[in-house]
Amino acid sequence: MNTPPLRLNKNITRIKEEGAFAVSDRAMHLASQGHNVINLGIGQPDFLPPKHILAAAEKAAIDGPHGYTSPTGLPVLKQAVASNLTDRYKTTVHPDQIIIVPGGKVTIFFATMLMGGRDSEILYPDPGFPPYLEAIISCGAKPVAYGIKEELDFSFKAQDVLSLITDKTSLIILNSPGNPTGGVVPRAEIKKLADGLEKFPHVTILSDEIYGQLIFDQSDFTSLLEFEHLRDRTIILDGWSKTFAMTGWRLGYGVWPIQLVEHVRKLITVDHSCVNGVAQMAGLAAINGPMNEIDEFVKSFHQRRDLIVNGLNAIPNITCKMPKGAFYAFPNTQKTGIPSKEFAHRLLEEAHVATISGDAFGNNGKGYLRISYAASQQELTKALSRIEKFLI
Repeated sequence: MNTPPLRLNKNITRIKEEGAFAVSDRAMHLASQGHNVINLGIGQPDFLPPKHILAAAEKAAIDGPHGYTSPTGLPVLKQAVASNLTDRYKTTVHPDQIIIVPGGKVTIFFATMLMGGRDSEILYPDPGFPPYLEAIISCGAKPVAYGIKEELDFSFKAQDVLSLITDKTSLIILNSPGNPTGGVVPRAEIKKLADGLEKFPHVTILSDEIYGQLIFDQSDFTSLLEFEHLRDRTIILDGWSKTFAMTGWRLGYGVWPIQLVEHVRKLITVDHSCVNGVAQMAGLAAINGPMNEIDEFVKSFHQRRDLIVNGLNAIPNITCKMPKGAFYAFPNTQKTGIPSKEFAHRLLEEAHVATISGDAFGNNGKGYLRISYAASQQELTKALSRIEKFLI
């Protein structure tokens, strides 16, 4: 008996799996076979969340809340996030603008669902976080890439982005500090972009600032929250995953224009209802608690960054820009003569070092690797030795 083909949504069947998870699965499989694999592929801190966060979660697991919370998040958590952002960026953020969601990707997909559609164009960074493109495709909009360039320290020129705007452009996705490059867009370019967008009042901005507290060398990281004239059409993506080493907790938030909040609320009620209460109470402890351990996380990432980048630049035919934020290095491997997909594949299978091919982040990522230096200095040193031996 022949089974008739299912009528799948073509927009969904076109999307691709995020490569980091596939590589991580393969790395774990090799490790289960007894190989000593150094995983520099997955983008998550190797620290445990601070103990006061774990204690708050333990208490909440016993005391609650155990039922549904408000779809947009616990009021006390929304107030804490708004106060935190107000203090950090010297601006006013209202709790009603805060929407608590299960991880940062939800904000990406909700933004593209609201702003996308068959007659829309959405601008996104290339190389960039893969879910940007997949969210655009799945909502039916036309993806329009703008270049993140090595010669600009993995940043962009505002005019290049502005030149891509048409009457169909509905959304621009920004990401600084950036994944996969660790690049931070200079304040001057962010300001030029913000000023230039005054000519395009029909364009909304989604600024992914999930790495905004992981910056080095007194970087001039600039939040889009600082531009009051754009606040009624700016969405900010942030959360707990990277800063507080809470990737598996699936806890994030968006700062939304008031005019969009009710639309997002409706999406939540038909999608995931709310975020679990234990994670929200842990997030509250993180936001309100001491930051000394987080400061130590950043210092450790700074040291690891210097170790991995200097080590990569010492390997013949590899060059690597010094990233200013996040915990990624994006070395240029073109002079090795090995295509980046093949390089990453063979490096994992033969040298047992997991990295991600730059191709996974867009066409402009060809000839690069993404290396997550969220690993111990001992592991990073071993990885550098293995990479060098692999190229001999």
